[in-house]
Amino acid sequence: MASQSMNAAAERFASQGIGSIFLYTHEAHPAEHYPAHRSMRQKFQQARALRDILGVTRPILVDTLDGGCHRHYGGFPNMTWIFSRAGTIVYKADWTATDSVVRMVEYLLEVQEQRKNRERLAPFRVERLDFRDVDRAAFYDGLRRNGPQAVADFARTFPDTAQYAKKE
Repeated sequence: MASQSMNAAAERFASQGIGSIFLYTHEAHPAEHYPAHRSMRQKFQQARALRDILGVTRPILVDTLDGGCHRHYGGFPNMTWIFSRAGTIVYKADWTATDSVVRMVEYLLEVQEQRKNRERLAPFRVERLDFRDVDRAAFYDGLRRNGPQAVADFARTFPDTAQYAKKE
């Protein structure tokens, strides 16, 4: 489960001064149990439920009701950003994959050491394609937590995954 592995990554790097938060934006697949947010009170309740169900141990920040922060930084459903202390975005991924995040943090720590050793470094931008494991059964378990409508909607939209909609 991504939340557990991201919790472990956050704990691993905390002693090196690296913070990690979870930004709760909206329900990606709203349904009967966790509907689309209609108030900030409801949004906070659902953020607490997410924390408890998924075991998120990192601080959770809750976006505005209209998702202003989420939209400002890209709007994808499961993004990750890493910011420098100066507020510069040094990593942006349109999907959270813990291995990719950990590799980047390790790289940034190496760069920090190089700078401490007074090596002359100049930044440049990179775009690359990463790959992640896809566990459709676990994904559908998450949809089921939200309610039958979430399962039906996703199976209808992505019929090639419909076999996972049936509970085994």
